[in-house]
Amino acid sequence: MFGQDRGRLRRYYLQAWEKHQAGAFLEPLEALIAGVIEQHPEYHALLQSEDALEKDFVSEQGQSNPFLHMGMHISLAEQIGTDRPPGIRDAYHKIKIKLGDAHVAEHQMMECLGLALWEAQQQNRAPDEQGYLECLKKLL
Repeated sequence: MFGQDRGRLRRYYLQAWEKHQAGAFLEPLEALIAGVIEQHPEYHALLQSEDALEKDFVSEQGQSNPFLHMGMHISLAEQIGTDRPPGIRDAYHKIKIKLGDAHVAEHQMMECLGLALWEAQQQNRAPDEQGYLECLKKLL
């Protein structure tokens, strides 16, 4: 959506959240982002600060990147909405029923998504959709 421009992407998150809080009209993507942010009160203070635009989050120092985390929620929403890879929508509904909470289900699924993306990056290839779905099946 924004290519490699981390600042533009982060600014879009901040603007979507600001518009949501002001009760302004949101474009569909802004509404999706605002919904994800709403589910993460631990990020609200960060998203009201311009510091969020440039901050580096270092996993080796125990920091998780809230933009990556929220982006994975958005990726899952898109995957579930389009059922791509085929079967993910059904897997999501089953995992959600098993765990009793959609947000918790997404967090579990994000582990599989993260693994699929990491493996693809390490092997310089597209993510293995079947491997991703197999990982999700283990959550059932």
